[in-house]
Amino acid sequence: MFGVHVVWFKRDLRVHDHAPLLAAVASGAPVIPLYVFEPGYWALPEHSGRQFAFLTESLRELDSALEARGSRLLVRTGPAVDVFSALHREFGLDAIHAHEETGQQWTFDRDRQMRRWARNAGIALREQPQNGVVRAVKSGDGWTALWQRRMAEPRVRAPEAVTSPPLPVSHWPIAEDFGLGADDCPARQPGGRSAGVECLRSFLEARGRDYHAVMSSPLASAEACSRLSPHLAFGTVSLREAWQAARRARDLQSGAGDAGFAASIDSFISRLHWHCHFIQKLEDQTSLESRNLHPAYDGLRPRAGAGDPALEAWIDGRTGFPFLDACLRSLKATGWLNFRMRAIVMGFAAHHLWLDWKVPAERLAARFTDFEPGIHYAQAQMQSSTTGPNSPRIYNPVRQSRELDPAGVFIRQWVPELARLPDAFLHAPWEAPPELLSAAGVVLGQTYPMRMVDHLAAADVARSRIAALRRESGQSAADDIPARFSRRRSGTSAPGPRRRSAQNRPDLAAAPARQLSLDLGLSHVS
Repeated sequence: MFGVHVVWFKRDLRVHDHAPLLAAVASGAPVIPLYVFEPGYWALPEHSGRQFAFLTESLRELDSALEARGSRLLVRTGPAVDVFSALHREFGLDAIHAHEETGQQWTFDRDRQMRRWARNAGIALREQPQNGVVRAVKSGDGWTALWQRRMAEPRVRAPEAVTSPPLPVSHWPIAEDFGLGADDCPARQPGGRSAGVECLRSFLEARGRDYHAVMSSPLASAEACSRLSPHLAFGTVSLREAWQAARRARDLQSGAGDAGFAASIDSFISRLHWHCHFIQKLEDQTSLESRNLHPAYDGLRPRAGAGDPALEAWIDGRTGFPFLDACLRSLKATGWLNFRMRAIVMGFAAHHLWLDWKVPAERLAARFTDFEPGIHYAQAQMQSSTTGPNSPRIYNPVRQSRELDPAGVFIRQWVPELARLPDAFLHAPWEAPPELLSAAGVVLGQTYPMRMVDHLAAADVARSRIAALRRESGQSAADDIPARFSRRRSGTSAPGPRRRSAQNRPDLAAAPARQLSLDLGLSHVS
């Protein structure tokens, strides 16, 4: 057989709003829907069993959706070039359809190899944009207007039928095949489009009512936040679907007179823009995951080695700071933290432990089911103050604890060994009188760790070191960093509960009403 078209699924695991799939079907050629498990990809330190499990659940549902349309998902394992070479020998490929991927340097390099291979093999490689990222356009050069138009475009309908050549039975690998180990995240969100659509629907219909007010809360945010991030990262729901559904929901709530709910959905819409803005930054500068955005910070902090005791205590939630430990233990069990808690734990590693951001960021990435390289590494650098001349923001873990968890409910849930301490000392147990610790069954250094550092002194040292470096290097080399990195350059608002008026918000610009509806009925999501 010759003239076969392949649809290469990567992080776009759906049949709805999938332009490459529709283009392949429209060609009239036989279509092979393909997913490639790449050993080199899963060997990267950012990847883990929890992500693999979410992926597998999503692929199974994608396979079912394709089967309902007369095809199924062909699964292969190996380097992409090797897999496609074998498929070309077997089927005679004419074209490969895929979405552009903005991911890690590894995927960028792999895609370059694939383009070179396809060109040499005489096979058309037709990449279409993911609707949140604009290739070959810098984030400050009209990106917002282009992004806005992409979001407002009609969603691509799923094909009713997919005609494939006879496909061999696929061998689906398991996590252990890549040395990942089993999924170790008991409260992980389930994968698959059905779960993603339900997640979006429940947020826009009910859960998101208080999102605007409680998105920073360690307890309330787990329910009030959209929790759509892993589905956006793996593409079970497209960014455009989420954006259009949110706009319609906001209009419905506003029309019903529920201004509070409408404001919460406004905040969510702005964060969809913020989400894409930072992925665009990685598209602009692929070294963001491995090199300081500003080279003056090279060598400022030591890089943690394998088994570094401070790093291991931090990632496992044994720092001696109860709120910090609760965040990291919660992350280990659930695969998710809200944005404020992510900033606090990353900032502690960079400033209080004075570790170069790269290894802590890798360890955190493996714990996040929703690991998104563009967002994760941009935030790791921002929280480590390696992005420019602005003064470092160093979170006080005790102050944040008292502000975000004043009654200690979150701490007691995840650090039960401190549950009997009164609220006054729960946030800083080293301040408690010995008799009170004894009455609560707490022995610092035995039942609960001593704090790793004096957080106030460590913060002062970090500020002094950063200030000294800036004095030595001068400001001139840093002056262009905000222009390349600031959210404000592309019209996005910083994460947080602040609002701007709708007429000044590019993400709230008018779009044709016919494009705002999204049928979230689960009977139509396969």
